[in-house]
Amino acid sequence: MIYKIRHETIYSYDDPVQLSHNLAHLHPIDGFRQSVSFFQLTVAPEPAVISERVDGWGNLAHFLLVQEAHKEFRIVAESTVEVKPAHLPILVETQVWEEVAASMRPRPRGAVAIASQFRHPSPFVPALAQAREYALKSFIPSRSIAEAAFDLMHRIHEEFEYDPKATSVATPLAEVFSCKHGVCQDFSHAMIGCLRSLGLPARYVSGYLETRPPPGKPRLVGADASHAWVQFWCPDWGWIDLDPTNDVSPSERHVTVAVGRDFGDVTPLKGLLLGGGGQVVRVSVDVAPLEGNSQGNFRRMSQQQMQQQ
Repeated sequence: MIYKIRHETIYSYDDPVQLSHNLAHLHPIDGFRQSVSFFQLTVAPEPAVISERVDGWGNLAHFLLVQEAHKEFRIVAESTVEVKPAHLPILVETQVWEEVAASMRPRPRGAVAIASQFRHPSPFVPALAQAREYALKSFIPSRSIAEAAFDLMHRIHEEFEYDPKATSVATPLAEVFSCKHGVCQDFSHAMIGCLRSLGLPARYVSGYLETRPPPGKPRLVGADASHAWVQFWCPDWGWIDLDPTNDVSPSERHVTVAVGRDFGDVTPLKGLLLGGGGQVVRVSVDVAPLEGNSQGNFRRMSQQQMQQQ
């Protein structure tokens, strides 16, 4: 699948902002079943400084410094991304989960060493006895890691209720386990906490999910939204995506933007500002499949080539 994506964020302030420093994770990952042929960032007011860097988790991030006084800040990220299907192992043939956990200690090397960074607690995913107790119902002794992880995903989907009003970004993970209500961010943090409680690497994925209208109904522009899901480490296979909110293994309809330990590492936009007072935030995301959506009809161009035309 090939998508044109437009992600717009507008901050409106009660008082003028005199200075703002912003960090944006809006560039989709180029690699891991994806290829990005075009990306453009439009910012108003125009930043005095705009630079890009690769963060500690391998994501391409943009730093923006705005020195002009403003009461509205608008940032639009536009991209064209090709997403290839996912291929999964035979679940019961993957390594036993206790062996995977043991392989993370004491001094893993290579890809295992990189994966092992994601088995430790993080600010949004602390170590919880609740998480371990919940995980062990799926991770029974000598069960294959993929079979157990998929079972955990199914249980979270069935036992947690999607409720946008139940939680906020600041809701502690312990409260999410207690009430079993929340949104995709909460479901993902819960699953990550379960996996890490057993010494297994798991990371948070920020991205987009193409939403399809009911038959006979038109697409609503801007109705798509940022989404979150999970990746767990499977030896001899690599990272495998699981979406506990929708009870699926992400494939062509999921577009990956960034990966990290938790939501705090991959927030689409965050920063510091001087002034502003109260604020209102509006976010609109549109994920539109390209017409003639096939590789044969898609002319690949680099970002530089697109900008030159």
